[in-house]
Amino acid sequence: MTRITGATVVAGVVGHPIAHSMSPILHNAWLAAAGIDGVYVPFDVSPENFPSFTKGLRGGSLSGLNVTVPFKTQAMALADQVSERARLAQAANVLVFGPDGGILADNTDGLGLLTAFAVQAPGFDPAAAPVAILGAGGAARGAAAAFLSAGARDIRIINRTVARAEEIAADLGGCVRAYGLDQAGPGFDGVGALINATSAGLSGAGVLDVPIAATPRTAVVMDMVYKPLLTPFLAQAQALGRPTVDGLEMLIGQAIPAFHAFFGQPPPEGVDVRTLAKQALGL
Repeated sequence: MTRITGATVVAGVVGHPIAHSMSPILHNAWLAAAGIDGVYVPFDVSPENFPSFTKGLRGGSLSGLNVTVPFKTQAMALADQVSERARLAQAANVLVFGPDGGILADNTDGLGLLTAFAVQAPGFDPAAAPVAILGAGGAARGAAAAFLSAGARDIRIINRTVARAEEIAADLGGCVRAYGLDQAGPGFDGVGALINATSAGLSGAGVLDVPIAATPRTAVVMDMVYKPLLTPFLAQAQALGRPTVDGLEMLIGQAIPAFHAFFGQPPPEGVDVRTLAKQALGL
């Protein structure tokens, strides 16, 4: 049982809904292993109440919040300072509350994505071949920004509505190009990585019908969804012999710098949070 004292540092995750979140499992396991007097809790906030909820935390009642669906864009707009990572992604998944009442918005999703590739596809080089990203929402934009920072020279945003993909391409620069979903085959040609940044494959959501077979056999295929851990998208990729990266590893990767921001030190090494999360997922 977590021991709460008058000095306990409190952080958490906010979203709607939030009961499915694995973040409390990760952070509280790290806190216990490190012997930190801290706790990490979930907050389910209705969309209309999110601005007042966030403003009410000014002054450091909480050290910080992870932010998930549907608040990432709103969170950035409520902050006093915005990191370059959040600015490029046009979304924030981390809010840090300063004792002076200020709010810093950051985005560690891109770091989490790159960490997931480093862990599960250690030979991958983002600069060696084109990268294809499915979707044109905040997750896709953040992924594109992360690959840009890692040296990618050819990023292809593939989306059903081409205009939305074109917006990201225009914002991020010349090596980012837009494709329609009907151009997925040519968009997959020669890629070193293919990332699903849509919600297709999420428990209860539809299946994404794209020609994964059009990717090179060495292409690394990733799905940002982690419930189910093996999405239909990843299952198809594995059946084709493609190496894969899953969304749970990305979740863990983004949580590492967030923990540091909230509790003042990196998570302790040697804690198998992936196994803890899989157990919570019933795997």
